Amino acid sequence: MDSSMASVGGSGDEGSDNFNQGRRPSYKRLTSAQTARLERFIKDCPHPDEAQRRQLASEIGLETKQVKFWFQNKRTQIKNQHERADNTALRVENDRIHSKNLLMKKALKNMLCPSCGGAPCQDDREHLMQKMQHENSRLKEEHEKVSSLLARYLEKQMSPPEFQQVFNIPIIGSSSHAPKLENSSLNYEIGGSSSHGPSLYGMQIMDGHDHNLMGSEGIEKTLMLKVAASAMEELVRLIRINEPCWIKSSTQDGQLILQHENYEKMFPRTNNFKGVNLRVEATKDSGIVSINSIQLVDMFLDSVSMRLITLDKWINLFPTIVTKAKTIKVLENGLVGSRSGALQLMFEQMHVLSPLVQPREFQFLRYCEQIEEGVWVIADVSFDSFRQKTSFFHSWRHPSGCMIQEMPNGCSMVTWVEHVEVDDKIQTHQLYKDLIGTGIAYGTERWIMELQRIGERFACFYVERIPIQDSGGVINSLEGRRSVMNFCHRMIKVFCESLTMSGNLDFPLLKMENNSGVRVSIRKNRNHLGQPKGVIVVAATSIWLPLHYMKVFEFLTDDRRRAQWDVLCCGNNANKVAHISNGIHPGNCISISRPFIPSENNALILQESFTTPMGSYVVYAPTDVASMISAINGEDSSMLPVLPSGFVISADGEPNAALEAFNSSDIERLGGSLLTVAFQILASSPDGINMPNMESVAAVNSLLTSTILKVKDALNCNNLE
Repeated sequence: MDSSMASVGGSGDEGSDNFNQGRRPSYKRLTSAQTARLERFIKDCPHPDEAQRRQLASEIGLETKQVKFWFQNKRTQIKNQHERADNTALRVENDRIHSKNLLMKKALKNMLCPSCGGAPCQDDREHLMQKMQHENSRLKEEHEKVSSLLARYLEKQMSPPEFQQVFNIPIIGSSSHAPKLENSSLNYEIGGSSSHGPSLYGMQIMDGHDHNLMGSEGIEKTLMLKVAASAMEELVRLIRINEPCWIKSSTQDGQLILQHENYEKMFPRTNNFKGVNLRVEATKDSGIVSINSIQLVDMFLDSVSMRLITLDKWINLFPTIVTKAKTIKVLENGLVGSRSGALQLMFEQMHVLSPLVQPREFQFLRYCEQIEEGVWVIADVSFDSFRQKTSFFHSWRHPSGCMIQEMPNGCSMVTWVEHVEVDDKIQTHQLYKDLIGTGIAYGTERWIMELQRIGERFACFYVERIPIQDSGGVINSLEGRRSVMNFCHRMIKVFCESLTMSGNLDFPLLKMENNSGVRVSIRKNRNHLGQPKGVIVVAATSIWLPLHYMKVFEFLTDDRRRAQWDVLCCGNNANKVAHISNGIHPGNCISISRPFIPSENNALILQESFTTPMGSYVVYAPTDVASMISAINGEDSSMLPVLPSGFVISADGEPNAALEAFNSSDIERLGGSLLTVAFQILASSPDGINMPNMESVAAVNSLLTSTILKVKDALNCNNLE
């Protein structure tokens, strides 16, 4: 039955009833409005219950039984379309195999011995059989590997016929019999190309080229397309619904967290990791960002060259979260102008706050889709390559990402979902257990707030004239201002990278009273541009202070109290010679200071500081006058050497207190703070590339512990037990 037809039944007098006995009930075609409403409803709910059918019937003016029949007929129609497409594909594949079989039989009949021209000898036949058995074993092993991965992504094992059906279908073009998967404004057409993105089963991709699916590479690409499309479908639904899938947390200031039981009913799947160390983190948040939507999309896809973001755009967009990132492979570039349909395989390392927090690494697919006018969705989902025997990542990203909606005045509304599964084999340090365990450290609030901060920084970077509060210093040109801001942005990134302690050589913790111990690592820098060449020693530690993080931040950014903690000042005051605002908060700024050191007239201190409820940073580096003059004159600062040190201040795991006090004047009574201090020193020049001895390690340890003691003394925390 046509799904647009519905039974209206017979009605009237007894004569009419007698007349209608033995005849089929009459039907009438639904109106276009009724059909459209039913079509929209079946996308989200193919199997409505009685209450839903009754409500829908009353809305569109039909009987409940008519609605029930329409849904039954529509589901049957969709099933038949799928079966027709599958049958067509199987017939095509069967014909191809049959033709290939005939050619092989003909070739065997005509096979001649290359030596004498006669029939092939027995040895050659045995060699051929061994070769075929070896190839058969190889193909069987490859099939088992791919099938196990399919089970991971598609939640089912596939038999060889199913495997061939899904991955060896040739291009059959658009067809009226090709079923469509429709939901949430997404439209993917099986067996042909679609203007909304790559097809799922046929390989008619947006670049217009046909791809042969023979071999693991073609199979892998097809699976990537399927996984990306499935992740996009799930992410759009997660973004657009709240309850019952998302509930407000009672401990995290009402942040939306995933209700796992309801989620698993909607998206059934198995966990990737097993055991007591498994932890799932899932949060959702939204905020307005002062970056144009299409510009933001391009930054996520790492494809636009800007003066502030010239290389590694994704890292530079989140310097305090993403420490390493690279695009492994670009599968689709997307449509020109909108980037809709872009798909790429990426690697990312994330790290926050302290070397006591373990970094997370992901290999994932990033898929961009413009689902409406002025609305983009960027979906990330973990993906293991066929060429990897086993996954070596201890973190798995379920469909995550963000929706970017165009707003007036060059702004964007960003709604972010972060859903990860972590195999926490290395136990989190007690200082950061609350922040990690509750999902705050890597949650959506941190991503949104960092994106908002970078948006404010962009606005300050692209001002058309120097603001009044920044005038009167040594930086008098926009070119010089932007060059110094680029210099500082790179300084922040280098500092955050150093907190991962990712060097090949790690020293054991050097114990210090009342803190977590000092962690020291060493790296050799031979050709990393923008950093001094030689052996660099990094030392870092984290401590707890009984003060709110804003009080600690205000102390470290107070120029009048710098001599109380900065060893570069040698106990003397420092004169600020330049100031650049880089955000709305007065503490978000860049400064250039000259310490009063009688024996040294060539020393300057470059510093950038900023604060959000998720964490505050004070990062600085010594530099010489010649380098700073070069940057102030507007010259390229990307090659200027920098070796930063600094502080990271965060709340101690009480997010309610942190968010409540962010704009409050009474910050002394609320919560404690976690303070990370890190120093980097050049232990040897490029000529002396040998590893430093323990004297160098002891020196940097002494420098670090001395600074910690000075900070605690200035804040009256020396009696902390």
